[in-house]
Amino acid sequence: MKLNKKVELLAPAKDKQTAIAAIDCGADAVYIGAPKFGARQNASNSLEDIKEIVEYAHKFNVRVHITLNTILTDEELQEAEKLINELYKINVDAIIVQDMGILELAIEGKLPPIEIHASTQCDNRTIEKVKFFQKIGVKRVILARELSICQIEKICQTVRESDFNSDMEIETFIHGALCVSYSGQCYLSTSIGGRSANRGECAQPCRKKYTLIDEDGKIYAKNKHLLSLKDFNASTHIQKLINAGVKSFKIEGRLKDVNYVKNVVAYYRKEIDKYSQKTSSGKVFLDFEPNLSKSFNRGFTDYFLPCVLGNKKDRPKNIYNLDTPKSLGEKIGKVEQVGKDFFVIKNIELNSQDGLCYFDKGELCGCLVNKIENARIYPNNIGNIKQGTIIYRNFDSKFEKQLINSKTQRKLGVKFKYEKNILIATDEDGISVELTLSKGEEPKNPEKMRETFINQLSKSGNSDFYVINVEIITSPSFMAVSSINQVRREILAKLMQKRIENYEFSIQNPLNFSEFPNKLYDYHANIFNDKAKLFYQNCGCKVSEYALEKTNNFKNKELMRTKHCLKSVFNICGKNKKMYLVDEKGKKYNLIFDCKNCEMIILN
Repeated sequence: MKLNKKVELLAPAKDKQTAIAAIDCGADAVYIGAPKFGARQNASNSLEDIKEIVEYAHKFNVRVHITLNTILTDEELQEAEKLINELYKINVDAIIVQDMGILELAIEGKLPPIEIHASTQCDNRTIEKVKFFQKIGVKRVILARELSICQIEKICQTVRESDFNSDMEIETFIHGALCVSYSGQCYLSTSIGGRSANRGECAQPCRKKYTLIDEDGKIYAKNKHLLSLKDFNASTHIQKLINAGVKSFKIEGRLKDVNYVKNVVAYYRKEIDKYSQKTSSGKVFLDFEPNLSKSFNRGFTDYFLPCVLGNKKDRPKNIYNLDTPKSLGEKIGKVEQVGKDFFVIKNIELNSQDGLCYFDKGELCGCLVNKIENARIYPNNIGNIKQGTIIYRNFDSKFEKQLINSKTQRKLGVKFKYEKNILIATDEDGISVELTLSKGEEPKNPEKMRETFINQLSKSGNSDFYVINVEIITSPSFMAVSSINQVRREILAKLMQKRIENYEFSIQNPLNFSEFPNKLYDYHANIFNDKAKLFYQNCGCKVSEYALEKTNNFKNKELMRTKHCLKSVFNICGKNKKMYLVDEKGKKYNLIFDCKNCEMIILN
């Protein structure tokens, strides 16, 4: 059942091309990196490109959020202050932040009234943490991915029932890659090679191979991707999340290519529209059928969204893929026959240049389809494919080509009304403009002139509009077809200009200090500059040490805390022996199990 609620679909963009594609495919908002300080270092964009994105997005009431979600040095914080002011000048709608130094700057009055969103990197997994940001006054909190729908609902209810900032928005992830660690609390990459996840440089050690052993040397898994999770897919929970009170659904993927973004955004636009209204304007004229399995994926999981009742046996078992961190795509079927340079899978449709993959002795192998003849599939490399091998397609050449050549457009509905030489254009949001036409000669054939008027006004051409209706109240004067076309272009340009002028910006109310949930905090506060330290002090919290990125003191430190528990994976919850994770270079990590909270901790 469709609800009256308006819910935002928030899409990732690594560059201008991807951002515009996301908007055309139905995004209500896009988030993108600025020249510096985003958590995806390889997805930065110039202010000039961001300005163009903003101008295009605002035509459709689509918002643009900028990721400034890394921790900053004192010098970088000064740069960030200047950058935020520049972003405000080019009409960016919001900034997504992790560093508390930015909040300190805002409270000190050094930032413009641009919306501030508390990034998931702030470790927003408890009601207490969310209430803290609510009392401070931020516009939106982005929740941790590990929360269940029940927990999300409770958080949304608590926010609504508050007597302060009760309209603060809650954003949750809906699709994409999963960080195995609580966001903002992973120091594994930093400890290994100095590439900090909190500084936008994560080397993704969670996708590497590890061996799990106990104190007696017993091996439970050898050279497996023990920390690699499947990709998040919450598409079956959309209605429940809307009912819970979620305002924005976020797709992960600022490093993904434009075809990925087109497909995933189009898919979720169609799904969300079943249950709610969009927050932006315009109709998407889609020319392909979106299919999530055809874009990059490691297999899908809804992670911890289902409300589990505390029984450890009820923990989800489908969240990980220990065999590979690479894309599997869609399962095609089982090989039924193998020849010298071909194999056969019955009742499937493949295309030349499709990418296929399969497992051989625990390793993922791949090949390309060279040709298909009489159900025989001829790959460029037959490898060790044999009868019974399960084949996956991780690159659908026909689908990818369709996405590349897609002419999908987003247009705004407009109605025309003509009466007594006045032409009125009213768009789908109720914005109107009018033109007074010069009175000309009476047409020799009034009915033919009326028909011509309607036909020419109905052609929206290359504009951002499509015509819903043309209403002619009184007979128009004679006008040449070229003149009618010129009038149409002129009034639509005037209408777009008024839309842009009427764009509603959301203003960030002044922020305030609030009492932090902890009176004492350690390196998990991720303090990298003096302003951040001052912020915590002003919130009644004493932080005992700076961020590990600053101290490089990793001895006996918690490098990762995760709800992905290897004891649960291998059904050894009852065993009390010490467990270790060993990487490919022989480095051994202590594993601590917080069984009360069903969490696993990796210690240096």
